[in-house]
Amino acid sequence: MSNERTILHSDMNSFYASVEMMLNPSLRGKAVAVCGATEDRHGIVLAKSEKAKKAGVKTGMVNWEAKKLCPDLVLVPPQYEQYLKFSKLAHQIYYRYTDLVEPFGMDECWLDVSSHVKSGMAIAEEIRKSTREELGLTVSIGVSFNKIFAKLGSDMKKPDAITEITKENFKDKVWSLKASEMIYVGPATTKKLNSRCIYTIGELADCNPELLERWFGINGIQLWRYANGTDESRVMHKDFISPVKSIGHGITCTADLISEDDVWKVMLQLTQDIGHKLRLHKLKAAGVQVFVRTKDLNFYQFQTRLGFKTQLPNEIASAAFDIFKQKYIWNTDIRAVTVRATNLEPQDEAEQVSMFVDYNKICKKEKVQDAIEEIRSRFGKGAVKMAVLLGDLKMPGHHSQEIIMPGMMYR
Repeated sequence: MSNERTILHSDMNSFYASVEMMLNPSLRGKAVAVCGATEDRHGIVLAKSEKAKKAGVKTGMVNWEAKKLCPDLVLVPPQYEQYLKFSKLAHQIYYRYTDLVEPFGMDECWLDVSSHVKSGMAIAEEIRKSTREELGLTVSIGVSFNKIFAKLGSDMKKPDAITEITKENFKDKVWSLKASEMIYVGPATTKKLNSRCIYTIGELADCNPELLERWFGINGIQLWRYANGTDESRVMHKDFISPVKSIGHGITCTADLISEDDVWKVMLQLTQDIGHKLRLHKLKAAGVQVFVRTKDLNFYQFQTRLGFKTQLPNEIASAAFDIFKQKYIWNTDIRAVTVRATNLEPQDEAEQVSMFVDYNKICKKEKVQDAIEEIRSRFGKGAVKMAVLLGDLKMPGHHSQEIIMPGMMYR
């Protein structure tokens, strides 16, 4: 048996929209976009059909903007339970060939079929046909010798297609592509690479790895390996549960946030769930990230370290708000906010104390939070509310008439 690895990446084409068209045949052949509820200003395109894509409709676009580009666009609300159902059905098809199936979102999976008697291309063709015949959906599949190029292959030809990238042809097929087409090269990394005259995957591969490490840290070395086809990361078993690396909560607001006070209240509300989830997972956070999207749909990201590990919602919110005030230049009102607790560590792991932290005060806050969690567990999530959150938070589903407990306004 050959030691050569055979990795597949299967990507279900226009997944949400395809499921909607399969469930409702009258949508077939039309430009379709799956969107959130417009009454809560969630009117953003979550997914689109191939026809809508060709008309210029993009994910994240506001409904009215998408309709302006494509007047015949049919907007449908999401049915997440159906998407999850068909995702699981697709996984059952993959399991016929291997137990090494690693999801990458609801509609994508890597498969390691190295030990199978059939070739990667033969398996990919069988999966493609089975998915179409049994589920009424199509997939694009990349076949390669590592995960990075398999993913790249599934993106190269859509829909309902198979692309093979081998050790013999990857330089011809891959190196002329834009660096941004490779997984893990996001907008910020692309901008930095372009500023240094690195535009293609080939130019990234030819770059001095020491320079990349200087510019991007250890991630720079990883990008160099990806571009040169030397990535050896394995495909995880289907039962593998990835450790929690971050816990976040975000929301698109029912009206634009026009002041720092608006943002603070939203962050404080969001971190209530974050603190609760940290407790459930028995984790503490040592960092925080903030993502904001403005009303003109520009996106900003900030992050900072916390002075100590914590599960306290107010401390996470305060750190998020402080970095937001430092970094965000208020030229445009804000449409959406996400807060994410990062650098997670087990709650019982030893911690290096700091002379700049009042641990007695923190201990008292933790006891208060313990009591709040106990009350909420017995009487419901809305049993205790912070007084500062009384009123309209410009958040979907928020009800100002809920019972509150005053005096919880510290930051």
